[in-house]
Amino acid sequence: MSTKLNEFGIEKTLKNLGISTENDGVSCGGKYFASGDLLESYSPNDGQLIATIKTANSSDYAAVIENAKSAFKEFRMIPAPKRGEIVRQFGIKLREYKDDLGKLVSYEMGKSLQEGLGEVQEMIDICDFAVGLSRQLHGYTMHSERPGHRMYEQYHPLGIVGIISAFNFPVAVWSWNTALAWICGNVTVWKPSEKTPLCAIACQNIISQVLKENNLPEGISNMLVGDHRIGEELVNDKNVALVSFTGSTKVGRIVGTNVAQRFGKSILELGGNNAIIITENADLNMSIIGAVFGAVGTAGQRCTSTRRLIIHESVYEDVKNRLVKAYGQLKIGNSLDESNHVGPLIDKDAVKQYQDSIEKCRQQGGKFVVEGGVLSGENYSSGCYVKPCIAEVENSYEIVQHETFAPILYLIKYKTLEEAIALQNGVPQGLSSAIMTQDLREAELFLSQVGSDCGIANVNIGTSGAEIGGAFGGEKETGGGRESGSDVWKYYMRRQTNTINYTDSLPLAQGIKFDL
Repeated sequence: MSTKLNEFGIEKTLKNLGISTENDGVSCGGKYFASGDLLESYSPNDGQLIATIKTANSSDYAAVIENAKSAFKEFRMIPAPKRGEIVRQFGIKLREYKDDLGKLVSYEMGKSLQEGLGEVQEMIDICDFAVGLSRQLHGYTMHSERPGHRMYEQYHPLGIVGIISAFNFPVAVWSWNTALAWICGNVTVWKPSEKTPLCAIACQNIISQVLKENNLPEGISNMLVGDHRIGEELVNDKNVALVSFTGSTKVGRIVGTNVAQRFGKSILELGGNNAIIITENADLNMSIIGAVFGAVGTAGQRCTSTRRLIIHESVYEDVKNRLVKAYGQLKIGNSLDESNHVGPLIDKDAVKQYQDSIEKCRQQGGKFVVEGGVLSGENYSSGCYVKPCIAEVENSYEIVQHETFAPILYLIKYKTLEEAIALQNGVPQGLSSAIMTQDLREAELFLSQVGSDCGIANVNIGTSGAEIGGAFGGEKETGGGRESGSDVWKYYMRRQTNTINYTDSLPLAQGIKFDL
């Protein structure tokens, strides 16, 4: 174990979460299917090797699917409120492990410690939501046009739900899907990001405790660390009724197509190119807070990160000057240090994309009012730290039309609210959006059918920080999927219409006669 891991208390954190870094592999509770190649997990904070683990191969995948199929036969027969009890116990365990899991999220992924802890809190919240929901999986009753008949609709579990998650929310997005899938009677197979495998192993260790304590099959919750080949097997497997994918639009297009070809179901949570409209009637103090956190939180690596600020011409210079001042106060450094506002990007590939985007912006006419760049020195030895930057642009620039997973904020000027809404909607993505205004008419227009075309539209809050109670997801190239709250549980179930004839005759619908 390295000195640095001891220095940050990571050794103790890993031990508490049931993870060992001995013998070139990771041991964890429950069955851990890993017969494939070795994978090294490094922290973007300091470049330190955290652990080397074995990945899953095709034979491991096949064994997991068989375990899941067997577990589903038992789990679907357990009443939904009893399944909710399992989720409740999982939520209790998460409360016990919140500090350790939040710290691991921060260290392995690079988001601030408070954001890491907040992500685990999202897991706890979705468990609480799912527990109540387990007693509310309602169907519908309707009147039949035939005498002596009763009609109703009910929902049944799908079977195996596959979850492919991204590095930026290494535990929360899995829990959004899993908590709902479980209370609906499904079992899950999770392929986490290869960039954050330890977070996933920790989660699997925690739920394995709950399943063991309740004498339930471990195949209810399955996790496979592997490369794109494991993801492809999951996507193309007819045994997997639903695939929930979080990632890029490019990969999501392939996932959606392949799942649809086999008539499976998919939930796609893809790219975002989120904007905040700041009107002439906005509270500028609130606007700056929302814009800065939205742009630099998680180092710009949220699908809901603020990418564009669309600012009314009358307040444009004021907003720009305030932003420049605010960015000058940002502290960048190790995400475990709570005094820092911005941690590192996930890896050097992300840094390269950040640099390429800045160069493209310059070439297309962008003018930087806060310069970017890669930080160097002892405190930035991992090579993953960059400066959040701001550029004045036109919405039509090619680079502005794309999502860059980095803290680059684009400023765009507008004259009328109708123009601002058109600019907001004038990108291929449609995830999150916001307007800052104290004018009720402006707010209502933004939320109307001619307003934002995004799946999320906020007033006087930023684009990031969605609550689990609402359905999360977007339109257009964001994929159209929904996760988390509201009635999203219906995605994880199959709908069935039932008609019962309680008479001694068989009248046909629409008065059709068929006498024998």
